[in-house]
Amino acid sequence: MAKAVFHKSQRVYVKPVGTWVPIERVVPQWVKGVDEPLRITYDCGLGRLFHAHELASEESMHRLDRGDQDDDDDELMLEQWRVVRRMMKWRTGEGQVVAGATPGTYPAVATDDGANSGWRVPATEYDRDPARVEHQARMISHTPDLFRMARKIAEYASANPKDVPDEIRPIAHRCALILRSVYRLEEEAAAAE
Repeated sequence: MAKAVFHKSQRVYVKPVGTWVPIERVVPQWVKGVDEPLRITYDCGLGRLFHAHELASEESMHRLDRGDQDDDDDELMLEQWRVVRRMMKWRTGEGQVVAGATPGTYPAVATDDGANSGWRVPATEYDRDPARVEHQARMISHTPDLFRMARKIAEYASANPKDVPDEIRPIAHRCALILRSVYRLEEEAAAAE
């Protein structure tokens, strides 16, 4: 579930617009029967709602200006990916219908502000196994949260090796391997540029 990163009246830098504004409203999206909001967006009075990864606090901007590197300010850590529905072109709402899905649409995972950003599948792939594609969309949308948890587990295990129970050691080791793999690929891509 989502937690608010910023609060009302807090001055934030809006990355897509490139300006400083105060947050006018914190907008939680609630789901019936759940105690915490599913998603939180922020109304900055600029005509649309913004996600936490699109905003930066004054403190984090000052740290960046000084050259301090804080792991919590890592771009990937603040991202909130979401499943959006896209219309199937050249199709009606007929055919296979998956529970909870709007007929005539397919899922796409929005990872950025752009209209075509993120993950999506061709209509033929969706038609082949719609339930699997819907499941993949939900998994991918939660990847930043899972990555954040894996990172905390690996950091705790490396900082407190004697306190980690034997059952958790293989999990922490696997988390560390996944993190190494992700960061190694990012470093290799940066070196290639």
